Amino acid sequence: MYTVVPFLPTEEEEPLPGVSDFRGRPVCHANSGGWRSAFFVVAVEVASTFASYGVSANLIMYMTGPLGHSNAAAAAAMNVWSGTGSLMPLLGAFVADSWLGRYRSIILGCTLYVLGYGMITLTSMLPSLPGDNVDFSSRPLSLKVALFYTSLYTLAFAHGANSPCGLAFAADQFDPDHPKECTARGSLFNWWYFSIAIGIAVAIATVSYTQENFGWAIGFGVPCAIMICAFTVFLLGTPTYRLGVPIPGAKSPFVRLARSLAIVLATKRHHQELQEVDEDAKTSEEAQGVLRLLPIWAACLAYGVVFAQIMTLFNKQSRTLDRRVFGAGMELPPAALQTFGPVAILVFVPIYDRVLVPALRSATGNPSGLTLLQRVGTGMAVSLAAMCVAALVEARRLETAREHGLVDDASATVPMSWAWMVPQYVMIGVADVFAVVGMQEFFYDQMPDELRSLGLALFSGVMGIGSFISGALIYLIDGVSSSDGGDSWFADNLNRAHLDYFYWLLAGLSAAELALYLYLARSYVYNHKTLR
Repeated sequence: MYTVVPFLPTEEEEPLPGVSDFRGRPVCHANSGGWRSAFFVVAVEVASTFASYGVSANLIMYMTGPLGHSNAAAAAAMNVWSGTGSLMPLLGAFVADSWLGRYRSIILGCTLYVLGYGMITLTSMLPSLPGDNVDFSSRPLSLKVALFYTSLYTLAFAHGANSPCGLAFAADQFDPDHPKECTARGSLFNWWYFSIAIGIAVAIATVSYTQENFGWAIGFGVPCAIMICAFTVFLLGTPTYRLGVPIPGAKSPFVRLARSLAIVLATKRHHQELQEVDEDAKTSEEAQGVLRLLPIWAACLAYGVVFAQIMTLFNKQSRTLDRRVFGAGMELPPAALQTFGPVAILVFVPIYDRVLVPALRSATGNPSGLTLLQRVGTGMAVSLAAMCVAALVEARRLETAREHGLVDDASATVPMSWAWMVPQYVMIGVADVFAVVGMQEFFYDQMPDELRSLGLALFSGVMGIGSFISGALIYLIDGVSSSDGGDSWFADNLNRAHLDYFYWLLAGLSAAELALYLYLARSYVYNHKTLR
Protein backbone atom coordinates (compact mmCIF):
# COMPACT_ATOMS: atom_id res chain seq x y z
CA MET A 1 0.00 0.00 0.00
CA TYR A 2 1.05 3.55 -0.66
CA THR A 3 0.57 6.38 1.79
CA VAL A 4 -0.74 9.59 0.27
CA VAL A 5 0.82 12.63 1.89
CA PRO A 6 -1.63 15.56 1.66
CA PHE A 7 -0.66 19.05 0.52
CA LEU A 8 2.56 17.89 -1.14
CA PRO A 9 2.41 18.28 -4.93
CA THR A 10 3.83 15.44 -6.97
CA GLU A 11 5.45 17.83 -9.41
CA GLU A 12 6.29 21.50 -9.47
CA GLU A 13 3.66 23.77 -11.00
CA GLU A 14 4.56 25.35 -14.33
CA PRO A 15 5.09 29.14 -14.25
CA LEU A 16 2.40 31.27 -15.88
CA PRO A 17 3.32 32.61 -19.33
CA GLY A 18 3.41 36.36 -19.94
CA VAL A 19 3.35 37.46 -16.29
CA SER A 20 5.84 37.92 -13.46
CA ASP A 21 6.02 39.37 -9.99
CA PHE A 22 7.16 42.93 -9.27
CA ARG A 23 10.82 41.82 -9.41
CA GLY A 24 10.43 40.15 -12.79
CA ARG A 25 10.47 36.61 -11.43
CA PRO A 26 8.12 33.92 -12.84
CA VAL A 27 4.95 33.16 -10.88
CA CYS A 28 2.40 30.34 -10.77
CA HIS A 29 -1.23 29.98 -9.70
CA ALA A 30 -0.41 28.96 -6.16
CA ASN A 31 1.76 31.92 -5.17
CA SER A 32 0.18 34.84 -7.01
CA GLY A 33 -2.97 36.46 -8.31
CA GLY A 34 -6.56 35.32 -7.83
CA TRP A 35 -8.94 36.83 -5.29
CA ARG A 36 -6.07 37.27 -2.84
CA SER A 37 -4.47 39.91 -5.08
CA ALA A 38 -7.75 41.31 -6.38
CA PHE A 39 -8.84 42.21 -2.83
CA PHE A 40 -5.91 44.62 -2.47
CA VAL A 41 -6.92 46.33 -5.72
CA VAL A 42 -10.58 46.38 -4.69
CA ALA A 43 -9.58 48.07 -1.43
CA VAL A 44 -7.90 51.00 -3.16
CA GLU A 45 -10.73 51.34 -5.68
CA VAL A 46 -13.42 51.32 -2.99
CA ALA A 47 -11.44 53.96 -1.10
CA SER A 48 -10.96 56.12 -4.19
CA THR A 49 -14.69 55.86 -4.89
CA PHE A 50 -15.46 56.74 -1.27
CA ALA A 51 -13.20 59.79 -1.51
CA SER A 52 -14.54 60.83 -4.92
CA TYR A 53 -18.18 60.68 -3.89
CA GLY A 54 -17.39 62.12 -0.48
CA VAL A 55 -16.23 65.25 -2.27
CA SER A 56 -18.47 65.35 -5.33
CA ALA A 57 -21.83 64.24 -3.92
CA ASN A 58 -22.34 67.49 -1.99
CA LEU A 59 -19.97 69.68 -3.98
CA ILE A 60 -22.71 71.72 -5.62
CA MET A 61 -23.73 72.92 -2.14
CA TYR A 62 -20.18 74.10 -1.49
CA MET A 63 -20.07 75.86 -4.85
CA THR A 64 -23.42 77.61 -4.38
CA GLY A 65 -22.63 78.29 -0.71
CA PRO A 66 -19.07 79.34 0.29
CA LEU A 67 -18.02 79.94 -3.33
CA GLY A 68 -21.21 81.82 -4.21
CA HIS A 69 -21.90 80.36 -7.68
CA SER A 70 -25.40 80.42 -9.17
CA ASN A 71 -27.28 77.14 -9.66
CA ALA A 72 -26.72 77.11 -13.43
CA ALA A 73 -23.05 78.12 -13.13
CA ALA A 74 -22.35 75.52 -10.44
CA ALA A 75 -24.16 72.73 -12.31
CA ALA A 76 -22.37 73.56 -15.57
CA ALA A 77 -18.97 73.79 -13.82
CA MET A 78 -19.55 70.44 -12.12
CA ASN A 79 -20.56 68.86 -15.42
CA VAL A 80 -17.41 70.17 -17.11
CA TRP A 81 -15.22 68.92 -14.25
CA SER A 82 -16.99 65.56 -14.11
CA GLY A 83 -16.77 65.24 -17.88
CA THR A 84 -13.07 66.05 -17.86
CA GLY A 85 -12.46 63.51 -15.12
CA SER A 86 -14.36 60.87 -17.06
CA LEU A 87 -12.45 61.58 -20.29
CA MET A 88 -9.02 61.61 -18.64
CA PRO A 89 -9.02 57.78 -18.52
CA LEU A 90 -8.63 57.80 -22.31
CA LEU A 91 -5.28 59.57 -21.83
CA GLY A 92 -4.50 57.42 -18.80
CA ALA A 93 -5.19 54.23 -20.75
CA PHE A 94 -2.85 55.35 -23.52
CA VAL A 95 -0.05 56.06 -21.04
CA ALA A 96 -0.66 52.85 -19.09
CA ASP A 97 -0.87 50.51 -22.07
CA SER A 98 2.03 52.14 -23.91
CA TRP A 99 4.58 52.97 -21.19
CA LEU A 100 3.78 52.89 -17.49
CA GLY A 101 1.80 49.69 -17.14
CA ARG A 102 -1.31 49.35 -15.00
CA TYR A 103 0.46 48.84 -11.68
CA ARG A 104 2.57 52.00 -11.91
CA SER A 105 -0.39 53.97 -13.31
CA ILE A 106 -2.42 53.11 -10.21
CA ILE A 107 0.47 54.31 -8.04
CA LEU A 108 0.58 57.59 -10.00
CA GLY A 109 -3.18 57.99 -9.67
CA CYS A 110 -3.12 57.39 -5.91
CA THR A 111 -0.33 59.94 -5.48
CA LEU A 112 -2.32 62.58 -7.37
CA TYR A 113 -5.45 61.68 -5.37
CA VAL A 114 -3.69 62.36 -2.09
CA LEU A 115 -2.34 65.65 -3.45
CA GLY A 116 -5.73 66.76 -4.79
CA TYR A 117 -7.69 65.90 -1.66
CA GLY A 118 -5.05 67.59 0.46
CA MET A 119 -5.34 70.76 -1.64
CA ILE A 120 -9.13 70.91 -1.51
CA THR A 121 -9.01 70.41 2.27
CA LEU A 122 -6.57 73.32 2.52
CA THR A 123 -8.80 75.43 0.27
CA SER A 124 -11.81 74.93 2.54
CA MET A 125 -9.76 76.26 5.48
CA LEU A 126 -9.04 79.55 3.75
CA PRO A 127 -11.31 82.45 4.78
CA SER A 128 -13.95 83.50 2.27
CA LEU A 129 -13.32 86.88 0.65
CA PRO A 130 -15.82 89.26 -1.00
CA GLY A 131 -14.41 88.32 -4.40
CA ASP A 132 -15.33 84.68 -3.86
CA ASN A 133 -19.07 85.26 -3.78
CA VAL A 134 -19.53 86.12 -7.42
CA ASP A 135 -20.24 84.20 -10.59
CA PHE A 136 -16.79 82.80 -11.43
CA SER A 137 -17.37 83.32 -15.16
CA SER A 138 -17.68 87.09 -14.91
CA ARG A 139 -14.62 88.20 -12.91
CA PRO A 140 -11.03 87.13 -12.29
CA LEU A 141 -10.76 84.21 -9.90
CA SER A 142 -9.74 84.83 -6.30
CA LEU A 143 -6.92 82.78 -4.79
CA LYS A 144 -9.40 80.54 -2.98
CA VAL A 145 -11.44 79.83 -6.10
CA ALA A 146 -8.29 79.30 -8.20
CA LEU A 147 -6.87 76.84 -5.68
CA PHE A 148 -10.25 75.10 -5.48
CA TYR A 149 -10.37 74.48 -9.25
CA THR A 150 -6.69 73.47 -9.30
CA SER A 151 -7.44 70.80 -6.71
CA LEU A 152 -10.51 69.61 -8.64
CA TYR A 153 -8.59 69.16 -11.88
CA THR A 154 -5.72 67.47 -10.05
CA LEU A 155 -8.34 64.92 -8.98
CA ALA A 156 -9.47 64.67 -12.60
CA PHE A 157 -5.92 63.75 -13.68
CA ALA A 158 -5.72 61.27 -10.80
CA HIS A 159 -8.94 59.65 -11.98
CA GLY A 160 -7.49 59.44 -15.48
CA ALA A 161 -4.43 57.55 -14.27
CA ASN A 162 -6.25 55.23 -11.87
CA SER A 163 -9.71 54.56 -13.31
CA PRO A 164 -8.91 52.63 -16.51
CA CYS A 165 -6.35 50.48 -14.71
CA GLY A 166 -8.04 49.47 -11.46
CA LEU A 167 -10.61 47.01 -12.76
CA ALA A 168 -8.35 45.89 -15.62
CA PHE A 169 -5.49 45.22 -13.17
CA ALA A 170 -7.84 43.29 -10.87
CA ALA A 171 -9.07 41.22 -13.84
CA ASP A 172 -5.44 40.60 -14.84
CA GLN A 173 -5.00 38.69 -11.58
CA PHE A 174 -7.15 35.86 -12.99
CA ASP A 175 -5.90 33.45 -15.65
CA PRO A 176 -8.52 33.24 -18.45
CA ASP A 177 -7.16 29.80 -19.43
CA HIS A 178 -7.66 28.37 -15.93
CA PRO A 179 -11.28 27.12 -15.49
CA LYS A 180 -11.76 28.23 -11.87
CA GLU A 181 -10.00 31.56 -12.32
CA CYS A 182 -11.90 32.25 -15.54
CA THR A 183 -15.21 31.73 -13.69
CA ALA A 184 -14.01 33.92 -10.83
CA ARG A 185 -13.10 36.69 -13.26
CA GLY A 186 -16.64 36.61 -14.65
CA SER A 187 -18.02 37.23 -11.15
CA LEU A 188 -15.45 39.96 -10.50
CA PHE A 189 -17.33 42.51 -12.61
CA ASN A 190 -20.58 42.09 -10.65
CA TRP A 191 -18.96 42.03 -7.21
CA TRP A 192 -16.57 44.81 -8.14
CA TYR A 193 -19.51 47.15 -8.66
CA PHE A 194 -21.14 45.79 -5.51
CA SER A 195 -18.01 46.79 -3.53
CA ILE A 196 -17.87 50.17 -5.24
CA ALA A 197 -21.51 50.73 -4.28
CA ILE A 198 -20.57 50.16 -0.64
CA GLY A 199 -17.97 52.92 -0.91
CA ILE A 200 -20.50 55.25 -2.56
CA ALA A 201 -23.23 54.57 0.00
CA VAL A 202 -20.98 55.02 3.02
CA ALA A 203 -19.39 58.16 1.57
CA ILE A 204 -22.67 59.86 0.74
CA ALA A 205 -24.26 58.95 4.08
CA THR A 206 -21.34 59.94 6.29
CA VAL A 207 -19.26 62.58 4.51
CA SER A 208 -22.20 64.75 3.44
CA TYR A 209 -23.49 64.69 7.04
CA THR A 210 -20.01 65.64 8.27
CA GLN A 211 -19.79 68.51 5.80
CA GLU A 212 -23.20 69.86 6.76
CA ASN A 213 -22.71 69.56 10.53
CA PHE A 214 -18.97 69.73 11.26
CA GLY A 215 -17.64 71.92 8.46
CA TRP A 216 -16.17 71.56 5.01
CA ALA A 217 -12.55 71.20 6.18
CA ILE A 218 -13.31 68.03 8.15
CA GLY A 219 -15.68 66.84 5.41
CA PHE A 220 -12.93 67.11 2.78
CA GLY A 221 -10.18 65.92 5.15
CA VAL A 222 -11.83 62.54 5.80
CA PRO A 223 -11.59 61.41 2.13
CA CYS A 224 -7.95 62.50 2.08
CA ALA A 225 -7.14 60.35 5.13
CA ILE A 226 -9.04 57.36 3.71
CA MET A 227 -7.13 57.63 0.44
CA ILE A 228 -3.76 57.66 2.23
CA CYS A 229 -4.68 54.46 4.13
CA ALA A 230 -5.91 52.70 0.99
CA PHE A 231 -2.78 53.64 -0.96
CA THR A 232 -0.74 51.97 1.78
CA VAL A 233 -2.87 48.82 1.58
CA PHE A 234 -2.42 48.64 -2.19
CA LEU A 235 1.35 48.82 -1.85
CA LEU A 236 1.29 46.03 0.76
CA GLY A 237 -0.23 43.72 -1.84
CA THR A 238 2.65 44.24 -4.28
CA PRO A 239 4.40 40.87 -3.64
CA THR A 240 1.24 38.97 -4.71
CA TYR A 241 0.45 40.78 -7.97
CA ARG A 242 0.78 39.35 -11.45
CA LEU A 243 2.36 41.95 -13.72
CA GLY A 244 2.46 41.70 -17.50
CA VAL A 245 5.87 40.94 -18.99
CA PRO A 246 6.77 43.31 -21.85
CA ILE A 247 7.73 41.57 -25.08
CA PRO A 248 11.23 42.68 -26.21
CA GLY A 249 11.08 44.68 -29.44
CA ALA A 250 7.27 44.69 -29.50
CA LYS A 251 5.61 47.81 -30.83
CA SER A 252 3.30 49.84 -28.65
CA PRO A 253 -0.24 48.43 -28.95
CA PHE A 254 -1.45 51.92 -29.83
CA VAL A 255 1.13 52.19 -32.61
CA ARG A 256 0.05 48.82 -33.97
CA LEU A 257 -3.61 49.78 -33.65
CA ALA A 258 -3.07 53.14 -35.41
CA ARG A 259 -1.19 51.44 -38.25
CA SER A 260 -3.85 48.77 -38.69
CA LEU A 261 -6.64 51.36 -38.56
CA ALA A 262 -4.91 53.21 -41.38
CA ILE A 263 -4.67 49.98 -43.38
CA VAL A 264 -8.33 49.14 -42.79
CA LEU A 265 -9.53 52.64 -43.73
CA ALA A 266 -7.31 52.71 -46.83
CA THR A 267 -8.55 49.29 -47.87
CA LYS A 268 -12.18 50.33 -47.54
CA ARG A 269 -11.56 53.55 -49.42
CA HIS A 270 -9.82 51.91 -52.38
CA HIS A 271 -11.73 48.57 -52.30
CA GLN A 272 -8.44 46.66 -52.53
CA GLU A 273 -7.68 43.16 -51.30
CA LEU A 274 -5.53 43.23 -48.16
CA GLN A 275 -2.58 40.88 -48.38
CA GLU A 276 -0.32 41.16 -45.36
CA VAL A 277 1.71 38.94 -43.09
CA ASP A 278 -0.09 37.14 -40.26
CA GLU A 279 0.76 39.82 -37.69
CA ASP A 280 -0.67 42.60 -39.86
CA ALA A 281 -3.77 40.52 -40.56
CA LYS A 282 -4.29 40.04 -36.82
CA THR A 283 -3.86 43.73 -36.00
CA SER A 284 -6.16 44.66 -38.87
CA GLU A 285 -8.79 42.33 -37.41
CA GLU A 286 -8.31 44.01 -34.02
CA ALA A 287 -8.69 47.44 -35.61
CA GLN A 288 -11.94 46.45 -37.26
CA GLY A 289 -13.14 45.18 -33.89
CA VAL A 290 -12.36 48.54 -32.28
CA LEU A 291 -14.15 50.40 -35.08
CA ARG A 292 -17.24 48.23 -34.54
CA LEU A 293 -17.29 49.28 -30.88
CA LEU A 294 -17.52 53.00 -31.63
CA PRO A 295 -21.16 53.14 -32.82
CA ILE A 296 -22.22 51.17 -29.72
CA TRP A 297 -20.19 53.58 -27.59
CA ALA A 298 -21.86 56.62 -29.18
CA ALA A 299 -25.32 55.09 -28.67
CA CYS A 300 -24.64 54.88 -24.91
CA LEU A 301 -23.93 58.61 -24.42
CA ALA A 302 -27.48 59.51 -23.38
CA TYR A 303 -27.00 57.27 -20.35
CA GLY A 304 -24.08 59.45 -19.31
CA VAL A 305 -26.26 62.56 -19.62
CA VAL A 306 -28.85 61.07 -17.27
CA PHE A 307 -26.16 59.96 -14.81
CA ALA A 308 -24.81 63.53 -14.62
CA GLN A 309 -28.00 64.79 -12.94
CA ILE A 310 -27.60 62.74 -9.75
CA MET A 311 -25.06 64.97 -8.02
CA THR A 312 -26.26 68.26 -9.47
CA LEU A 313 -29.93 68.93 -10.16
CA PHE A 314 -31.28 65.99 -8.14
CA ASN A 315 -29.29 67.33 -5.19
CA LYS A 316 -30.59 70.91 -5.51
CA GLN A 317 -34.12 69.54 -5.92
CA SER A 318 -33.77 67.57 -2.65
CA ARG A 319 -32.73 70.72 -0.78
CA THR A 320 -36.22 72.21 -1.15
CA LEU A 321 -38.11 69.22 0.30
CA ASP A 322 -39.09 68.31 3.84
CA ARG A 323 -36.16 66.09 4.84
CA ARG A 324 -37.15 65.38 8.44
CA VAL A 325 -36.98 61.81 9.73
CA PHE A 326 -38.19 60.41 13.02
CA GLY A 327 -40.59 63.30 13.42
CA ALA A 328 -38.71 66.57 13.83
CA GLY A 329 -35.66 65.08 15.52
CA MET A 330 -33.33 64.80 12.52
CA GLU A 331 -33.02 66.31 9.06
CA LEU A 332 -31.27 64.49 6.25
CA PRO A 333 -28.61 66.38 4.25
CA PRO A 334 -29.74 66.68 0.61
CA ALA A 335 -26.82 64.59 -0.61
CA ALA A 336 -27.79 61.77 1.78
CA LEU A 337 -30.71 60.92 -0.51
CA GLN A 338 -28.18 59.83 -3.11
CA THR A 339 -27.49 56.87 -0.82
CA PHE A 340 -30.62 55.16 -2.12
CA GLY A 341 -28.89 54.61 -5.48
CA PRO A 342 -25.95 52.56 -4.15
CA VAL A 343 -28.22 50.86 -1.60
CA ALA A 344 -30.36 49.71 -4.54
CA ILE A 345 -27.18 48.40 -6.15
CA LEU A 346 -26.17 46.54 -2.98
CA VAL A 347 -29.59 44.87 -2.83
CA PHE A 348 -29.96 44.18 -6.54
CA VAL A 349 -26.49 42.81 -7.41
CA PRO A 350 -26.93 39.61 -5.33
CA ILE A 351 -30.47 39.24 -6.68
CA TYR A 352 -29.20 39.63 -10.24
CA ASP A 353 -26.18 37.36 -9.79
CA ARG A 354 -27.89 34.60 -7.80
CA VAL A 355 -31.53 34.73 -8.90
CA LEU A 356 -32.04 36.51 -12.22
CA VAL A 357 -29.01 35.10 -14.04
CA PRO A 358 -29.91 31.43 -13.29
CA ALA A 359 -33.54 32.09 -14.24
CA LEU A 360 -32.59 33.87 -17.46
CA ARG A 361 -30.01 31.18 -18.21
CA SER A 362 -32.77 28.57 -18.18
CA ALA A 363 -34.95 30.73 -20.42
CA THR A 364 -32.34 31.90 -22.94
CA GLY A 365 -29.73 29.16 -22.85
CA ASN A 366 -27.06 31.84 -22.45
CA PRO A 367 -24.55 31.14 -19.62
CA SER A 368 -24.79 34.79 -18.53
CA GLY A 369 -28.58 34.99 -18.79
CA LEU A 370 -28.44 38.07 -20.99
CA THR A 371 -25.84 38.96 -23.57
CA LEU A 372 -23.69 41.93 -22.62
CA LEU A 373 -25.49 44.21 -25.07
CA GLN A 374 -28.91 43.05 -23.85
CA ARG A 375 -27.82 43.87 -20.32
CA VAL A 376 -26.72 47.38 -21.31
CA GLY A 377 -29.94 47.99 -23.25
CA THR A 378 -32.03 46.96 -20.24
CA GLY A 379 -30.20 49.49 -18.10
CA MET A 380 -30.76 52.23 -20.67
CA ALA A 381 -34.50 51.46 -20.68
CA VAL A 382 -34.63 51.68 -16.87
CA SER A 383 -32.77 55.02 -16.91
CA LEU A 384 -35.30 56.36 -19.44
CA ALA A 385 -38.11 55.37 -17.05
CA ALA A 386 -36.22 57.03 -14.19
CA MET A 387 -36.15 60.38 -16.02
CA CYS A 388 -39.89 60.15 -16.64
CA VAL A 389 -40.43 59.54 -12.91
CA ALA A 390 -38.10 62.45 -12.04
CA ALA A 391 -40.07 64.79 -14.32
CA LEU A 392 -43.38 63.76 -12.75
CA VAL A 393 -42.01 64.21 -9.21
CA GLU A 394 -40.64 67.65 -10.02
CA ALA A 395 -43.97 68.69 -11.57
CA ARG A 396 -45.66 67.57 -8.36
CA ARG A 397 -43.15 69.58 -6.28
CA LEU A 398 -43.80 72.74 -8.30
CA GLU A 399 -47.55 72.25 -7.99
CA THR A 400 -47.22 71.86 -4.21
CA ALA A 401 -45.16 75.06 -4.01
CA ARG A 402 -47.85 76.94 -5.93
CA GLU A 403 -50.66 75.53 -3.79
CA HIS A 404 -48.96 76.80 -0.61
CA GLY A 405 -47.93 80.20 -2.00
CA LEU A 406 -44.19 79.45 -1.89
CA VAL A 407 -43.31 80.31 -5.48
CA ASP A 408 -41.50 83.51 -4.57
CA ASP A 409 -39.80 82.16 -1.42
CA ALA A 410 -36.53 80.58 -2.61
CA SER A 411 -35.52 79.41 0.87
CA ALA A 412 -38.87 77.87 1.83
CA THR A 413 -39.23 74.16 2.51
CA VAL A 414 -41.93 72.76 0.25
CA PRO A 415 -44.37 70.62 2.33
CA MET A 416 -43.56 67.51 0.37
CA SER A 417 -41.66 64.53 1.80
CA TRP A 418 -38.16 63.60 0.68
CA ALA A 419 -39.54 60.08 0.06
CA TRP A 420 -40.89 61.30 -3.30
CA MET A 421 -37.27 61.40 -4.53
CA VAL A 422 -36.50 57.81 -3.58
CA PRO A 423 -37.93 56.06 -6.69
CA GLN A 424 -35.76 57.97 -9.17
CA TYR A 425 -32.60 57.27 -7.14
CA VAL A 426 -33.48 53.58 -6.79
CA MET A 427 -34.24 53.26 -10.51
CA ILE A 428 -30.90 54.83 -11.43
CA GLY A 429 -29.19 52.36 -9.08
CA VAL A 430 -30.94 49.39 -10.71
CA ALA A 431 -30.11 50.80 -14.15
CA ASP A 432 -26.43 50.93 -13.12
CA VAL A 433 -26.39 47.22 -12.29
CA PHE A 434 -27.47 46.51 -15.86
CA ALA A 435 -25.86 49.30 -17.88
CA VAL A 436 -22.70 50.28 -16.00
CA VAL A 437 -21.56 46.73 -15.20
CA GLY A 438 -22.58 45.64 -18.70
CA MET A 439 -20.61 48.44 -20.37
CA GLN A 440 -17.53 47.76 -18.24
CA GLU A 441 -17.49 44.07 -19.09
CA PHE A 442 -18.42 44.65 -22.75
CA PHE A 443 -15.70 47.20 -23.50
CA TYR A 444 -13.11 45.20 -21.51
CA ASP A 445 -14.01 41.90 -23.16
CA GLN A 446 -14.28 43.14 -26.75
CA MET A 447 -11.01 45.09 -26.86
CA PRO A 448 -7.70 43.50 -27.92
CA ASP A 449 -5.91 41.99 -24.92
CA GLU A 450 -3.21 44.66 -24.80
CA LEU A 451 -5.74 47.53 -24.98
CA ARG A 452 -8.16 46.54 -22.26
CA SER A 453 -7.35 49.63 -20.20
CA LEU A 454 -8.55 51.60 -23.23
CA GLY A 455 -11.72 49.50 -23.22
CA LEU A 456 -12.56 50.54 -19.66
CA ALA A 457 -11.61 54.10 -20.57
CA LEU A 458 -14.22 53.99 -23.33
CA PHE A 459 -16.82 53.20 -20.67
CA SER A 460 -15.58 56.12 -18.60
CA GLY A 461 -15.76 58.26 -21.73
CA VAL A 462 -19.51 57.57 -21.93
CA MET A 463 -19.88 59.29 -18.55
CA GLY A 464 -17.46 62.06 -19.52
CA ILE A 465 -19.05 62.99 -22.83
CA GLY A 466 -22.45 62.63 -21.17
CA SER A 467 -21.45 65.18 -18.55
CA PHE A 468 -20.20 67.59 -21.24
CA ILE A 469 -23.46 67.19 -23.15
CA SER A 470 -25.39 67.85 -19.94
CA GLY A 471 -23.30 70.95 -19.19
CA ALA A 472 -23.75 72.26 -22.73
CA LEU A 473 -27.52 71.69 -22.59
CA ILE A 474 -27.79 73.47 -19.24
CA TYR A 475 -25.74 76.43 -20.49
CA LEU A 476 -27.73 76.68 -23.74
CA ILE A 477 -31.18 76.24 -22.17
CA ASP A 478 -30.37 78.62 -19.32
CA GLY A 479 -29.52 81.35 -21.85
CA VAL A 480 -32.50 80.70 -24.11
CA SER A 481 -35.13 80.31 -21.38
CA SER A 482 -34.09 83.53 -19.62
CA SER A 483 -33.40 85.60 -22.75
CA ASP A 484 -36.78 87.36 -22.75
CA GLY A 485 -36.57 88.32 -19.09
CA GLY A 486 -38.47 85.25 -17.90
CA ASP A 487 -37.37 82.64 -15.39
CA SER A 488 -34.71 80.19 -16.48
CA TRP A 489 -35.43 76.47 -16.30
CA PHE A 490 -32.55 76.46 -13.79
CA ALA A 491 -33.39 79.61 -11.82
CA ASP A 492 -31.75 79.97 -8.41
CA ASN A 493 -35.28 79.93 -6.99
CA LEU A 494 -36.20 76.38 -7.98
CA ASN A 495 -39.85 77.11 -7.24
CA ARG A 496 -39.83 79.36 -10.32
CA ALA A 497 -37.61 77.05 -12.37
CA HIS A 498 -38.67 74.18 -14.63
CA LEU A 499 -36.43 71.20 -13.98
CA ASP A 500 -39.38 69.06 -15.03
CA TYR A 501 -39.09 70.39 -18.60
CA PHE A 502 -35.40 69.52 -18.60
CA TYR A 503 -36.06 66.00 -17.34
CA TRP A 504 -38.67 65.44 -20.07
CA LEU A 505 -36.11 66.64 -22.61
CA LEU A 506 -33.58 64.10 -21.28
CA ALA A 507 -36.24 61.38 -21.39
CA GLY A 508 -36.86 62.15 -25.06
CA LEU A 509 -33.11 62.13 -25.76
CA SER A 510 -32.79 58.78 -23.97
CA ALA A 511 -35.68 57.29 -25.95
CA ALA A 512 -34.17 58.35 -29.28
CA GLU A 513 -30.76 56.99 -28.41
CA LEU A 514 -32.21 53.74 -27.05
CA ALA A 515 -33.88 53.17 -30.42
CA LEU A 516 -30.53 53.76 -32.16
CA TYR A 517 -28.77 51.45 -29.69
CA LEU A 518 -31.23 48.60 -30.30
CA TYR A 519 -30.75 48.96 -34.06
CA LEU A 520 -26.94 48.79 -33.73
CA ALA A 521 -26.92 46.00 -31.12
CA ARG A 522 -28.99 43.69 -33.34
CA SER A 523 -26.25 43.58 -35.96
CA TYR A 524 -23.22 43.46 -33.63
CA VAL A 525 -21.11 40.29 -33.84
CA TYR A 526 -19.09 39.44 -30.73
CA ASN A 527 -15.43 38.63 -31.16
CA HIS A 528 -13.93 35.22 -30.44
CA LYS A 529 -13.12 35.98 -26.78
CA THR A 530 -16.68 35.57 -25.61
CA LEU A 531 -19.68 33.39 -26.28
CA ARG A 532 -22.09 35.99 -24.93
